[in-house]
Amino acid sequence: MGQTPRLFVISGPSGAGKGTLLARVRKRHPNLGLAVSATTREPRPGEVDGVSYHFLDEEEFSRRVRAGEFLEWANVHGHRYGTLKGDVDALLASGTSVILEIDVQGALNVLRLMPDAVLIFIEPPSLEELERRLRQRGTEDEGQLRLRLRNARSELELADKYDERIVNDDVDAASDRLLQIIRSYEG
Repeated sequence: MGQTPRLFVISGPSGAGKGTLLARVRKRHPNLGLAVSATTREPRPGEVDGVSYHFLDEEEFSRRVRAGEFLEWANVHGHRYGTLKGDVDALLASGTSVILEIDVQGALNVLRLMPDAVLIFIEPPSLEELERRLRQRGTEDEGQLRLRLRNARSELELADKYDERIVNDDVDAASDRLLQIIRSYEG
């Protein structure tokens, strides 16, 4: 195949379209690996340990944090989530590139541990468009919406720390660009 497996980290504000772009790219690049996140939350119906998430209790999660087993981890809505370094290393060792969709702070932590990681920032065409998308989704109340927009401003300030930036103003063009970037780094 001749490709060099790489770790790609995708970040961007909520509503920028990261999940949509990632789904489109994975359809066209099916051998792009996704590391299974670890979490302290309880499994939901139908979720399978090791497939949906690695379900860990608080004590085990803390033990793994102390042992340095996480590339990154964070508290989200009262539970901890993280990416296990061993999972990423195993995929890369098998010749598979890996893509992670994580927040800006997590991405910068990954970069400290894996300086060869390629950071890709997905941004909306404008904050006004981001607000329109978030309102259209209808998943947040006004307070949550304001918080997401405030967070988006601080995330956008860190976008220049990324290797690549994609403005998602056209989903077809943005997914083409994301795939092009991934393929260019794989060689």
